[in-house]
Amino acid sequence: MATVIAGISGAIGNALAEQYLKATEQSVIGLCREPEQLSQGLRSDPRVKLIEWHAESAPDSALRDQLAEPLGQSEELENLVYAAGLLHDDGMFPEKRLEDLDAENLMRAFQVNALGFGLLVRELLPWLRGKHLKRVAAVSAKVGSISDNHLGGWYAYRCSKAALNMLVKNLSVELPRRCSPIACVALHPGTTQSLLSEPFSQSLAKLKVHEPAQTASNLYEVLSSVTEADNGRFINWDGSDLPW
Repeated sequence: MATVIAGISGAIGNALAEQYLKATEQSVIGLCREPEQLSQGLRSDPRVKLIEWHAESAPDSALRDQLAEPLGQSEELENLVYAAGLLHDDGMFPEKRLEDLDAENLMRAFQVNALGFGLLVRELLPWLRGKHLKRVAAVSAKVGSISDNHLGGWYAYRCSKAALNMLVKNLSVELPRRCSPIACVALHPGTTQSLLSEPFSQSLAKLKVHEPAQTASNLYEVLSSVTEADNGRFINWDGSDLPW
């Protein structure tokens, strides 16, 4: 059995990989832009296969060939976790008002937070077939909930996560027809201490903030309990349902 983690070099992806290696006998295939950023423990673990991958670039035949090497013809893909995400970097920051909206940043957010997930599932489709249960999980965010949005702002991040949620919902309809048994879900990891959350330390003081290892443990527990009946859910880190 194998688990694929996209965005393995991020705080949540890295901690999730360590959690799966500790709790299971599965191999882990990690996708990320800069594999050298991973902890030495992961880079040296024989059960870990790292593949350089850019969420902002459309997958090509080279990526499928790289995935085929560790997955082969017989390796069963049990979990796909999409943990890549973009909130801010040197060239973008969450918008506070409409005047801050930037077309290029909006498109980058959609590419990393939403489109990358759908295109990666497309590339992995041959390994999502089989008689065993497959779990496809996108790490989303509560701020991507349309009905829960009472504050506004953060246009690019909110809109791209809402798009990610719709991709999950669409896939939850199609994949069972082609890859049963399967469960496709969106996960809210909770607020996690990471480079993504670092600029918002003052606001975080009012919230419950988890260390990456705790977030990984929470998500692992949720995913481990997911069955076919959970297909199409938007699940909070504590296992409860979130509104779309």
